[in-house]
Amino acid sequence: MAQHRLLGYESRHQRLLSRREFALRLARNIGASFILIGVSLFGGMAGYHYFEGMDWIDAYVNASMILSGMGPVTELNTTAGKLFAGSYALYSGLALILATGVIFAPVVHRLLHKFHLESERQG
Repeated sequence: MAQHRLLGYESRHQRLLSRREFALRLARNIGASFILIGVSLFGGMAGYHYFEGMDWIDAYVNASMILSGMGPVTELNTTAGKLFAGSYALYSGLALILATGVIFAPVVHRLLHKFHLESERQG
């Protein structure tokens, strides 16, 4: 009976995934990262719209600039808006790191797995 792994990666004793299987894994991880970024962007837009009363397009610009690490475009006028923007900026930094890690995880795992399999063959 196969043991279920938390993250779905093969163990060091299993075979290396085929290129097709690897491409599917990478595509799933990229899709998950896009969903994370999309949900984060929408949450930022909703926050700017609610706390600062911005139009949706202005909320989009500010949320996307914060999420990308560039900083806000519009001056914030309310205390609640400033608290939201600061919290959203902290969250955005972590979300961007997480999304990057989710995308690179299959690549790094494959390289390490391949290296380990090659070292087992030599040893």
